[in-house]
Amino acid sequence: MSRIYTRTGDSGTTSLVGGQRVSKTDCRLEAYGTVDELNSFIGLMLSLMDDKAEKPENIRWIQKILFNIGGCLATDTTTFQLPESCMVKADDVTRIEGMIDAAQDGLPQQKNFILPGGCQAAAYAHVARTVCRRAERLIIGLPDTCSVPCQLLCFMNRLSDYLFVLARRINYFSGVEENIW
Repeated sequence: MSRIYTRTGDSGTTSLVGGQRVSKTDCRLEAYGTVDELNSFIGLMLSLMDDKAEKPENIRWIQKILFNIGGCLATDTTTFQLPESCMVKADDVTRIEGMIDAAQDGLPQQKNFILPGGCQAAAYAHVARTVCRRAERLIIGLPDTCSVPCQLLCFMNRLSDYLFVLARRINYFSGVEENIW
């Protein structure tokens, strides 16, 4: 593609993978647009993170999975077969569960609700967590005509848990006390 602009969306519509044109206000676009927003916040969080809290390659792996999820949500599977590369697999859910367990390891036991905040990277992890929850709600709310694989929903649910634990871990390794409610 030589130009970034195509002018095909000037009338307020866009194409799904498979060619179907839909309104830019379509609930499907709202869902994958929110996944894109989440990915952007995770990138911002990563740019501020210290490598002690989490391996950057784990965060980049999450970003790639989110890109796959966006591809899945943007594909009209009634006319186009979902590419294997866009599928979230059971192994992806298992991997993020392991990342949650590893991130919790060594943290003080949580006895209270924790208010979002702390150092910048942790604060962005909390923002990403809330955007993740919104994306999950939007995906769940898609009409039955948009078939969403169950592993995708499991991954989004685990990801918000991971981001919460990661925010705690980032603050812990930064020496910032949690703000208890």
